[in-house]
Amino acid sequence: MLATPDLSRKLAAEFLGTAALVCTVIGSGIMADALSSDDAVSLLGNTMATAAMLFVLISLLGPISGAHFNPAVSLVFTLLRQLSPGLALVYTAAQVSGGLVGTLAAHAMFDLPLFEISSKARQGSSQSFSELVASFGLIVTILGGLRMRPQAVPAFVALYITAAYWFTASTSFANPAVAIARAFTDTFAGIRPSDVPAFILAELVGAGLAMLLAGWLFAPKDAA
Repeated sequence: MLATPDLSRKLAAEFLGTAALVCTVIGSGIMADALSSDDAVSLLGNTMATAAMLFVLISLLGPISGAHFNPAVSLVFTLLRQLSPGLALVYTAAQVSGGLVGTLAAHAMFDLPLFEISSKARQGSSQSFSELVASFGLIVTILGGLRMRPQAVPAFVALYITAAYWFTASTSFANPAVAIARAFTDTFAGIRPSDVPAFILAELVGAGLAMLLAGWLFAPKDAA
């Protein structure tokens, strides 16, 4: 049994988990792009690495912090009164800073400049709507999984992200901290800083809509 996690352990879990997630997204994108000139093959490699890492991180760090790694997830749990606003705020700070460190780590491993600004355009209504859909699906997956099969949540999230990489036009960022971190890599996984606000807004709207639906869809018997 783990000792009851204190605040420092929770924040360390959120920081390290988000850093590892972003490092995996960017590092696997760099590797895949270097090994193949086919974008589909590169995306497949990026997808597999990200899903595998998500399963590991949620399984290991979930008992410590809840394994949010995502400000949208923390916001939803705050609105559900399962996380205090103060804790959500420091979770978000840990997630954003962890994501930035993950970017730096990926660049260091592949001998790239540590600091870059992305030039990869991801703009337009289709991209924003894709992020709304991706975030909506992620939150429904998390809340539904916690209600129906809590032990399967790591697999549910990993499998959902695997699918969402391919059925969304944006390749499913679904995470404001990840979107911010990916603005600082001019690689396969990057996003222009000017496109980040629209992504974040869409992700938060999608998360809010998912919370409302999940509250009704997965209501306990007595509530229903």
